[in-house]
Amino acid sequence: MARAVGLLVAVAVAGVAVVSFTHLQTREHIDTRQHEQTLRQLDAVLPAAAYTNNPAEETITIDDGRLGTDEPVTVYRARHNGEPVAVILPVTAPDGYSGPIELLVAIRADGSVAGVRVLNHRETPGLGDAIESARSDWLEGFEDRSLGDPPREGWTVHRRGGEFDGISGATITARAVIQAVARALDVFEDRRDELLGERRESGDT
Repeated sequence: MARAVGLLVAVAVAGVAVVSFTHLQTREHIDTRQHEQTLRQLDAVLPAAAYTNNPAEETITIDDGRLGTDEPVTVYRARHNGEPVAVILPVTAPDGYSGPIELLVAIRADGSVAGVRVLNHRETPGLGDAIESARSDWLEGFEDRSLGDPPREGWTVHRRGGEFDGISGATITARAVIQAVARALDVFEDRRDELLGERRESGDT
């Protein structure tokens, strides 16, 4: 009897070990895929040649309602030979036509936009989905723009007196994205030193 119990215990322990190992391997695989996806997203808004560190491994977390969420957000820092060159901020436009629009905005140290990409949205196919870089070049209209070009009041669509092209049949979508990018620039302007961080004399991570 004791031998049978011991055998059952051994089998149970072995089973737990196998399950734990499988879970660990799966978790590591998922983490690796998520890390690779993050790197692809970062490269889409800021060319890899612009930095020499790994922004995905050099982040800070901030709370700022202007970024469109009550939750803390992760900000990615880009450096070139230790010098801060840009930050990449997630920002949400809560007022999209069909719901929130999640964006990633890269902002250079001088306050100009390096790139914008849409991470998630539910806008109307064939109309609002023109905010996707794979479907149109509309997002390229933000590149090299800043709060001084145009001035803050110009950050809306032409038909509202602004400086940006709208999207035919999707004015609400376009306006929501433009305003979200402007708010990301507002956050950067107000928290520039905190977001960029100090120069690293020892080089990059």
